[in-house]
Amino acid sequence: MRDRHLKYLLVMPAVVVVFATAIWPLIHSLVLSFRMWRLSKSNVPGPFVGFENYEWALFEEPAFWNATWVTTLYTILTVALTVLIALGIALLLAPGGRLRLTVRTLLILPFAMSPALVGVSFRFMFNPEFGLFDAFFGILFPPLAEVAWLADPTLAFAVCVMADVWGWIPFITLVIIGGIAALPKETIEAAYVDGASAWQAFKDITLPQLMPVLAIVTILKSIFSIKTFDQIYMLTNGGPGTATQTLAHYAYFNGFKYYDMGFAASIAWIMVLPMIVLTYLYTRYVFRRD
Repeated sequence: MRDRHLKYLLVMPAVVVVFATAIWPLIHSLVLSFRMWRLSKSNVPGPFVGFENYEWALFEEPAFWNATWVTTLYTILTVALTVLIALGIALLLAPGGRLRLTVRTLLILPFAMSPALVGVSFRFMFNPEFGLFDAFFGILFPPLAEVAWLADPTLAFAVCVMADVWGWIPFITLVIIGGIAALPKETIEAAYVDGASAWQAFKDITLPQLMPVLAIVTILKSIFSIKTFDQIYMLTNGGPGTATQTLAHYAYFNGFKYYDMGFAASIAWIMVLPMIVLTYLYTRYVFRRD
């Protein structure tokens, strides 16, 4: 009897922490999304307005759809580039060796940096007056030396994608290297014995067996790309204009600049919907039974 109750007692602190830091804020923000609350006018939530905040976002607010488009394009590009480049690097580093072991150790350093620090670093490096990339392009590509990257909507978006890909490649590479190491070597060796080339062995043997790992990292990276905020905030703050304003930044912008907390909560909950789908897919792959 004591042992049966002890396990619940031991897990209770973790349950309380999760409820206080995750579940309760989600419930509170959901209720808030159905209320009108201008923080500049009142320090307490206003009356319930039903789905008015959601209707305003979906049918009356072009800025919401701009943020949705930016988030979608940002997610597609960062996920595709990160997974493809990481896969290529993993294939080069997977065989091992002393030098490759050192490189794999150094790979984790960019991922150890906080996204806010990555954003600040890239903002300085693309500074048109004293930035590292400005000096680099001035030597190799003189026509690009005077380009104000963060002042152009397309180039600023490209810099945001570049910074995110640079920060996530190390982690995804290490995960894929682990997946490659877990593959049975007999199948690849048998393909070579049968006369398959390196490309055929990769395409027909390695890649199909690696698909579950690639699916997991793709879903995981998609989740983080959709909710990206701090890196965008520190790098471009959504600018120039709204060219790099993601949904997370748009929710923050409405909540803490215009103080429309109810509308900001509704934007946040619209973001939750794709997160639920991706989380479901992630758990299906991680906890799947062969």
